[in-house]
Amino acid sequence: MPRLTYSSGRKPLYTPQERARRDSTRWTLVQGILAPLQFLVFAVSLGLVLRFLITGEGYAAATASILVKTMFLYTIMVTGAIWEKAVFGQYLFAPAFFWEDVFSFAVIGLHTAYVWALLTGAMPPQALMTLALAAYAAYVINAGQFLLKLRAARLDSADRRPGILTEGGAV
Repeated sequence: MPRLTYSSGRKPLYTPQERARRDSTRWTLVQGILAPLQFLVFAVSLGLVLRFLITGEGYAAATASILVKTMFLYTIMVTGAIWEKAVFGQYLFAPAFFWEDVFSFAVIGLHTAYVWALLTGAMPPQALMTLALAAYAAYVINAGQFLLKLRAARLDSADRRPGILTEGGAV
């Protein structure tokens, strides 16, 4: 199959078939709802974690918020894998989202390490909250990756004017 590019030389994020599958699957809506909800939970939780680290107060609230954030992360990862399967034909590591998926596993690993350390008592509260901050920093990077992909998809939509998309290279 020939490689599609825009006159700018940029490869589109989706083939026309993938775009059609993306637009027709309910999982696109699910991701569109979960992503901002997860960010909202993250923002509240970050405030609670920082409050605990600064004042030493609110450990239970901060801990509960991290667990809720982690559940959102697991949910969005599972539903995102289903979305990727519906759009690209594979559950994870589709070429268009390969590096986002790779980094998602680092984010999940850090969140899971937090849950493990909490449940086993392997770390004191201050260290647990520091681990949560590391997980949150990774989440922010990963969210940024996905926002850049969303921007690329919007640019692709703008570039889908007649005569812009070509086979084999730039016009």
